[in-house]
Amino acid sequence: MTTTIRQDDLIESVAAALQFISYYHPADFIEHLTRAWERERSPAAKDAIAQILSNSKMCATSHRPICQDTGIVNVFLQVGMDVRWEGFSGSIEDAINEGVRKAYLHPENTLRASVVADPQFLRKNTKDNTPAVVHCRLVPGNTVEVTVAAKGGGSENKSKLAMLNPGDSVVDWVLKMLPMMGAGWCPPGILGIGIGGTAEKAVLMAKESLMDAVNMYELQERAATGAVLLPEEALRLELYEKINALGIGAQGLGGLTTVLDVKLKMFPTHAASKPVAMIPNCAATRHAHFTLRGDGPVYLTPPSLDSWPQVDWAPNDACRRVSLDTLTREEVASWKPGETLLLHGKMLTGRDAAHKRIQDMLARGEPLPVDFRNRAIYYVGPVDPVDNEAVGPAGPTTATRMDGFTEMMLSQTGLLVMIGKAERGPIAIESIRKHGCAYLMAVGGAAYLVSKAIRAAKVLAFADLGMEAIYEFEVQDMPVTVAVDSQGTSVHTTGPIEWQRRITLGVTDASIACPDLTRQRDC
Repeated sequence: MTTTIRQDDLIESVAAALQFISYYHPADFIEHLTRAWERERSPAAKDAIAQILSNSKMCATSHRPICQDTGIVNVFLQVGMDVRWEGFSGSIEDAINEGVRKAYLHPENTLRASVVADPQFLRKNTKDNTPAVVHCRLVPGNTVEVTVAAKGGGSENKSKLAMLNPGDSVVDWVLKMLPMMGAGWCPPGILGIGIGGTAEKAVLMAKESLMDAVNMYELQERAATGAVLLPEEALRLELYEKINALGIGAQGLGGLTTVLDVKLKMFPTHAASKPVAMIPNCAATRHAHFTLRGDGPVYLTPPSLDSWPQVDWAPNDACRRVSLDTLTREEVASWKPGETLLLHGKMLTGRDAAHKRIQDMLARGEPLPVDFRNRAIYYVGPVDPVDNEAVGPAGPTTATRMDGFTEMMLSQTGLLVMIGKAERGPIAIESIRKHGCAYLMAVGGAAYLVSKAIRAAKVLAFADLGMEAIYEFEVQDMPVTVAVDSQGTSVHTTGPIEWQRRITLGVTDASIACPDLTRQRDC
């Protein structure tokens, strides 16, 4: 029996699904994240997960994006061979891109346009987040199965591919790669792994596996009863346990949970080969599935708000409050690694494109349009505001991308403090130590929560860069963690080391000191 799928139905369904996933986490993800929060013993990691859960519920109730990086759109189609297309003015991809355009320019929930048309040279923003990356497969049947996902750059940038020898261990390779990925992918999240086929097939399977249901707790329960697991299930469980034993933890701060689940897909491969790909999904996991049957557009059913736990993060009054308007090198020197600060006052923003333009201006001897002396810069590309918002969701971007600009900014502009997500590399840390500055970390995956601390926003320079322009934000009680202090101590180094040690020794009560593996009796 032939089914007719109309262009307008595909466009509307894609647009509606993209709006839906911008503010609703999948229910299975929330369930697993809640369990991770309940069992977490690292205070820093537990606080980070609490911020992510609070942010998620705020977004679900307010219909605003979970993360400021609303992603590059991935669409997977399984098209029944008995389907007939009607009313299409262009290709199927053209229709999908119209759905993307409609979703991202929605006036009531505008999403951030992050796609640049030329990846190598001009890198000019397309302004509507098109085009999507579309994968299409013909299958028996008379329906169209559609999966849409919005993949953030921070997690996508940590993707890995290796052509292993047939006898090489996938587990060993994963455990070697995970610490090298840093925290820019915003753990805790999901890890997708593809094994077999060819290089591009392995990568595609890794991405597709991230669309599967999150069910690690069910797998653990079956294993605990002594049930016989399939080889693929046993491998997933082994990877899950060994990855979390690394102690990387939420946001890379050290803790019990780095991954909520490990997904796996496999395909036959050449006898001489073992392609393996690994792609993480961040704390802003966003995907949805629907079926077009020829009876009109599809609208997804919202999850019950009862799916979220009673976690309402709020600033701790015991935290140190810091005025950004009167920053001094002496005050920065008093901040301790891992200390939580509540920022108020005015900060600047800037990320990749702004830093590159500053670099070019300094090289030409031109005056900068902004005075950075004794100021703080926040690495962020915010979502446009709606209604009475000062700014839309405005979570941090990965700070390591600015490492190459750090010495320039600290030595030539007088910048004092940087704010972003994830760790800093050795070169940036040395610059921070040399100049007596500091790097503060905001929680990735809590963009809407962070935006509520921003009371005013205005563009100061480079307006043509869109979300990458230099803004001035006025903030009140914006929560951050001292991630690299003025002496060059990084909590993204010390935290995971401590928690890997604690997990190894079984000492997960953070109130009990456990400084050295060689002193197990003291723990």
